[in-house]
Amino acid sequence: MTITFLGTGTSQGIPIIGSKHPVCLSENQKDKRLRVSVLISWDDYNYVIDCGPDFRQQMLANPIDKLDGILFTHEHSDHTAGLDDIRPFFFRQGDIPIYAHKRVVDSLKQRFEYIFKTKDRYPGAPAVQIHEVKNNEPFILENKTIVPVNVMHNKLQVFGYKIQDFVYLTDVKTIVDEEIEKIKGAKVLVVNALRLDPHISHFNLEEALAFIAKVKPEKAYLTHISHLLGFHEEVEKNLPENVYLAYDNLSITI
Repeated sequence: MTITFLGTGTSQGIPIIGSKHPVCLSENQKDKRLRVSVLISWDDYNYVIDCGPDFRQQMLANPIDKLDGILFTHEHSDHTAGLDDIRPFFFRQGDIPIYAHKRVVDSLKQRFEYIFKTKDRYPGAPAVQIHEVKNNEPFILENKTIVPVNVMHNKLQVFGYKIQDFVYLTDVKTIVDEEIEKIKGAKVLVVNALRLDPHISHFNLEEALAFIAKVKPEKAYLTHISHLLGFHEEVEKNLPENVYLAYDNLSITI
């Protein structure tokens, strides 16, 4: 199974439009971050987690010839706004499967009403197959079991996903012990670390590292990063030896 980080940035990406912050002015490609998403590939299958506003750009940078489905964590725009850009896959394959909480599906139906219409559809609109994700109800994608992991993004419920020995969690602020038990001992954990200072709805770096120490994965990668975390090279050299700062287009094999 190969994991490709399509984007590792927070909601505005890095650089932020018009910002003079030193990280936003960095020429290091690892400091340039699109909105957060990952591509998960095995055998001939390709799934992405989240489909944000940079989805088209991410697919051009990491080309795949088919998309087997999209798993959504929650409904915020930095995770969903690229849904229309599934059109090239739809034109080749037909309806694209999506997997999400019912609340997220309802939000997508409001924002992308033309995609979900069953009558009088616009000829160029893509279409999807809806699969509702429920907590404590694992589901199968091809030959792999997907375990939803329930976390809180301030007061908003968000799904993370465990796929065999890989766990992907983003936009986490709190997670109860029952959910932590689902993911303890994972080989690879991906988790958000927004910045150095505390934030109302995201782990900061200190909280993310404490969470990693509790879960005890073999390796951990930090994502959903803002410019306020600092320069990539400076942050990474101060991380524990099994913790890494993810960056756009990084690919790892599990």
